[in-house]
Amino acid sequence: MKGEAFTESDIRKIEEEIEYRKLVVRKDAIEAVKEARAQGDLSENFEYYAAKRDKNQNESRIRYLERMVKNARIVSDESADDEVGINNRVELYFEDDDETETYKLVTSIRGNSLNGYISVESPLGKAVLGHRAGERVEVQIRPGSSYFVEIRSIDKTPDDSEDAIRGY
Repeated sequence: MKGEAFTESDIRKIEEEIEYRKLVVRKDAIEAVKEARAQGDLSENFEYYAAKRDKNQNESRIRYLERMVKNARIVSDESADDEVGINNRVELYFEDDDETETYKLVTSIRGNSLNGYISVESPLGKAVLGHRAGERVEVQIRPGSSYFVEIRSIDKTPDDSEDAIRGY
């Protein structure tokens, strides 16, 4: 089985970050290491160790992203006009809390619940994906533990250009 589910747009964003890190960040990091090394004694050279750390973190991020692309499972962000799909904003009514919240359903690489981006791999995302406005859906947290939400509205928002991919 392949890895995480990504849309074509997710893959483009990941590849853009890889390219930027290889062509810009890597060059700057190597230069910073050279400059710090040129300052002399490395045993107490904080700038050298900081530059090496930054360079290594960049290389680690490149490897991480390349592995994600290599193992990715491509999914479509298309859905029926009246169904919740990837990149759609959904207004949900949480029965237990008597509250309404709006979330955007995204792939896990863009998930950021603090900013209202819910992964389709999360219990809430899995529960509402493919359902319609007006439907009451059970969100299974773990066996024996669940809650209900009502899908109040669906905003078909295909533009994901402002969505950032998460760090690690």
